[in-house]
Amino acid sequence: MENVLALEKKKVLVKNSVLDLFAVAFIYLIPTVSHLFSYPFYIFDPMRMMLILAVAHSTKRNTFLLALSLPLISFIISAHPVFLKALLMTGELTINVFFFYLLQKKFSTTLLSMFASIIIAKVFYYAGKVLLVNFSFLKMDIVSTSILLQLIMASVFSVYVYLIWKNKTKKAS
Repeated sequence: MENVLALEKKKVLVKNSVLDLFAVAFIYLIPTVSHLFSYPFYIFDPMRMMLILAVAHSTKRNTFLLALSLPLISFIISAHPVFLKALLMTGELTINVFFFYLLQKKFSTTLLSMFASIIIAKVFYYAGKVLLVNFSFLKMDIVSTSILLQLIMASVFSVYVYLIWKNKTKKAS
């Protein structure tokens, strides 16, 4: 029995490590790909995309690790986003994960839990951004990606998590 548990633990560790390496590489390459194609791929929320993959295919602990680290790793590697925005994004992603698991536990509706947690996190992010811009700590537009596109991406991410978790639940039954 111990061997089975050790093997399962090793599988989870390998799966999480591969996902984490992919996420960091993906985030590292987004600015380069954006420059290469002259298209702002950041509008598709790549850090949240990696977070959603972690929620769907990884552990809660690993998802929190990515939420806390992706913006800071991006800042360290590419100096993008600027440090204060990276901290703001770290808070946003962490709040997203926290509220997803909290709402999921309370209501057990994956689709609505993910969508609501994204909206809650975005409210936090924009409130913080308004403060930082108004106090001149950040010099940028408050909204740089259309709200409609953000709602579409939140919906796509929520549906993805719903479908993956629904299939996991079916397999477990």
